[in-house]
Amino acid sequence: MTTYDEFGLFHENAAEWGLAYSGPPVVRREAVDTGNGVTLSALVWGTDTPELVLLHGGGQNAHTWDTVALALGRSLVAIDLPGHGHSEPVRDSVFGPHAYAPHVVAAIEQLAPAARCVTGMSLGGLTAIAATALAPQLVRRLALVDVLPSISPSRAAPIAEFLNGPESFASFDEILERTVKYNPTRSESSLRRGVLHNAVQRPDGTWVWRHQQDWDEYTRRGQLQDETTEDFVARNRAEYQLLWDDLGAYPGPIMLVRGLASGTIIDDDAVLELLRRRPDARVESVEGAGHSVQGDRPLELTALLADFVDDYLDA
Repeated sequence: MTTYDEFGLFHENAAEWGLAYSGPPVVRREAVDTGNGVTLSALVWGTDTPELVLLHGGGQNAHTWDTVALALGRSLVAIDLPGHGHSEPVRDSVFGPHAYAPHVVAAIEQLAPAARCVTGMSLGGLTAIAATALAPQLVRRLALVDVLPSISPSRAAPIAEFLNGPESFASFDEILERTVKYNPTRSESSLRRGVLHNAVQRPDGTWVWRHQQDWDEYTRRGQLQDETTEDFVARNRAEYQLLWDDLGAYPGPIMLVRGLASGTIIDDDAVLELLRRRPDARVESVEGAGHSVQGDRPLELTALLADFVDDYLDA
């Protein structure tokens, strides 16, 4: 079995991005009951009142924010979405933002009720939008990382192809090789860390993604592994419309951070729709970043988040 210490890799993040590192940061994993038999897990950074809540994308986990959290140097909470990382799946509902939002809201209430900003990337961003309709008082500012309720099937196809790959891998080298193939802009060392955080080794030596451990449960609810991107967008069209409405009705400040490199999933039309509904939204573009801005350009994203959080006075 491969040895894994989830709190033993932060020095690698710091070294890769030139961050000062005097020793392991203060981070703990905490589990919270969010209702209906679901327990969500989160990484709680620091000892002060959390200033930010970070929500990862589909197929990821809370450790995707490690470099950003180190660079920010602020108390924050990074939540594993239902069925991802160390969190339990929502077994009595369908996969999606509105199904996840009540559980995420419950986790924020318990772990970061005074957070100044909720930041969500991809699926985490859509879940954050849904959360604004349930508990706007908990989402004082909303930062969206390369996501809006409009997903271009052609742009999202490579991501879907990666996520719809084999359900298990014979070795760590095999799962890492596939990850490197689909993430050509990232260093192998960063992807190795990502795989260690996001996959588990079974007793027989094979590896499986954490979010696919309950894959049979998902397939019984119609979340088919071979679903095409076009199928996914069509199935979620009604939910996306609700999310647009949620975004338009949200009273707080909004910032969109989009990547400009290959891999981004939003196009100019989606940005124009955001500005039509929310002319006051702040839109930032990051050169050299694809869909995973926190992985491709974490320091640029850190600077934008810090500025966004500090730019407004709490109501």
